[in-house]
Amino acid sequence: MSLKSPLGQAKGLGSAKDGLHHWWAQRVTAIALIPLTIWFAFKVAILSMSDYQTVLESIGSPWSAALIVSLVVAAFYHAALGMQVIFEDYISHKAARIIAIMSTNLLMFLLGAAAVIAVVRIALGG
Repeated sequence: MSLKSPLGQAKGLGSAKDGLHHWWAQRVTAIALIPLTIWFAFKVAILSMSDYQTVLESIGSPWSAALIVSLVVAAFYHAALGMQVIFEDYISHKAARIIAIMSTNLLMFLLGAAAVIAVVRIALGG
């Protein structure tokens, strides 16, 4: 039990100076995901009845590949930011919170990298 007041305990701690960037990054990725997701949903709907070669050619076009890579990067980054907020809000044990955030960031990076590599391989005809 501490004899310090809540203000005395908080003084000197300050902000981590990262909250505003995190907030903006979440908003920017959310806004970017709106048109990218709509475009991707229409693309999938149009290609749903196409043969395999047509789908490969469509995904392999430079514009489609660039938009799909943009969608993947924005989606995985947005997901990592969102999970970090959830972990910071609901995991009180500091070590467990750090492990959860680092594990999630690693998983999102690996899944995003695999998706980008797959799109690039299709686009390059590999």
